[in-house]
Amino acid sequence: MTTPHPRLTLTEEVAEALLDGRPVVALESTIISHGMPYPQNVEMATEVEEIIRAEGAVPATIAVLHGRPRAGLERADLELLATSPEVGKVSVRDLAHVIARGGHGATTVASTMRLAALAGIRVFVTGGIGGVHRRAERSFDISADLTELATTPVAVISAGVKSILDIGLTLEKLETLGVPVLTYGTDDFPAFYSRVSGFRSPLRVDSPEEIAATMRAQWELGMTAGLSIANPVPEAEEIPAERMDGIIERALTEMADAGIGGKDATPYLLGRIVELTEGESLRTNIALVKNNARLGARIAIHYAAGAKTGA
Repeated sequence: MTTPHPRLTLTEEVAEALLDGRPVVALESTIISHGMPYPQNVEMATEVEEIIRAEGAVPATIAVLHGRPRAGLERADLELLATSPEVGKVSVRDLAHVIARGGHGATTVASTMRLAALAGIRVFVTGGIGGVHRRAERSFDISADLTELATTPVAVISAGVKSILDIGLTLEKLETLGVPVLTYGTDDFPAFYSRVSGFRSPLRVDSPEEIAATMRAQWELGMTAGLSIANPVPEAEEIPAERMDGIIERALTEMADAGIGGKDATPYLLGRIVELTEGESLRTNIALVKNNARLGARIAIHYAAGAKTGA
């Protein structure tokens, strides 16, 4: 077991699970503060934690509150993240500044990975990962999620790269960075809202046991990169890619016209897509996060069992 970093505050539930070597699943908080409207964001966060517990693992939602990184949150903490205008979107570059100022921060994929690793948590569930933005040849806008995946030994379960991004270039970048990209149960790489992106999966896995075994092999070989595990949205909940493409292009054009960029780009695009789909994309987003939570809990269970037996 890894001793949690002294800067971190853990709930009793999370601390005891880590001490006992029981399965723990990290969850991000940007999806609560900047990814969904209230009150759906709190309902989603609570339901996802309940799903993880029902599967037999312990949820650890990660955020910075009052300048203190936290792994494991109470209901009041979730409400604060969901409603307070003082909660900033915090990636790795922002962590030290927010901590030093005693502020509140909702953690992105990258910063959640970093804090999860400090806590000794190896499995992290999110909606979708960041990547290379469309038109990045002009903006050079590439998410810190990718560089964090290259350096931090945490397995990230998502529904693939957010479809507002350039999925092909993101896969190329992950290959360059040496990050294993595994797709669960299919040869097609998913596109967040859609099950198929038009890109073939780099690597296929068909069971949580296989994913846990791959995680152990990766890190036993001394490689420090994390793993990106893409879990397609359930078929009944997907929005076909051919319909989403036009909606995304419209949102991108409107964002460019408004001069929005940087870390404000993704929250703007996700919010505008909810409007353009009349709420359908929000329902799909919630469904895929829940689906990822089930898989993530099962992976964490098999990984923890293997760590105890040495298998």
